[in-house]
Order: sequence, then C-alpha cells, then structure tokens
Amino acid sequence: MANNEKVVINLATGLEDTERVTVAFLVGGAALEQGKQVAMFLTKEAVRLGLPGYAEAVACDGCPPLSKLFQQYTDGGGELLVCPICFNARKLDEGGLVSNARLAGATPLWEWVGEGATVFSY
Repeated sequence: MANNEKVVINLATGLEDTERVTVAFLVGGAALEQGKQVAMFLTKEAVRLGLPGYAEAVACDGCPPLSKLFQQYTDGGGELLVCPICFNARKLDEGGLVSNARLAGATPLWEWVGEGATVFSY
C-alpha cells in the first residue's frame, strides 16, 4: 500500500514538451501544499531542469510561467532526483545543479520511496 505522505513524479521530458513539464510542476506544487514530501525523478531531457536558468518557458496561453512553478516547488521543499546516467550522457556539470537537485538513480529513488509513495508520470 502506498504511503500517503510521499509523492514521486517521474518526468521524462524537458522543454521539448513544456505543457508536460508544466503539469508535472503543478502536480508537485499542489502535493507540497497538501503537506506531502515530493521528489521529482528527472530522466532523459528532463535532467536539464536540474540546472540553473533552464526552467524558463511558458507552455501555453494562460499557463503560468514555468520559472514561477519551479520556484514554488523549490520553496515548498520539493526535491529533484536527477538520473545520473541521463545527466552524464549529456556531459552536464554536476557542480552546476540547483540547490534542491542531486544525482540519484534507481537505488536512491527506491531508498527515498521507502514503504511507498503515490506516483505520477509525465
């Protein structure tokens, strides 16, 4: 049974699909507002969201700016678990990760989940 206090959001797309990224941060922010612990597992092109200045886009007319959602997620205590294989394959600099991001693959993800979590995938 899932632990109702933890939420994992699996995000496998970056700014090539800004609407998907926007929805992921909306869901993450809402979970944080409900008092949940939230980790976003970034894979594929989404790993770039762990770098400063990357979360800059507006997905659609009427959508909130991604930078605002990203900041709300960060301020609310949301974590970014960045797939190290995807990150290193893109030759990105680990030293440049934002403060709430860390390289964390499958084993650290499972350690974070512990007894269970509600999972969303985008």
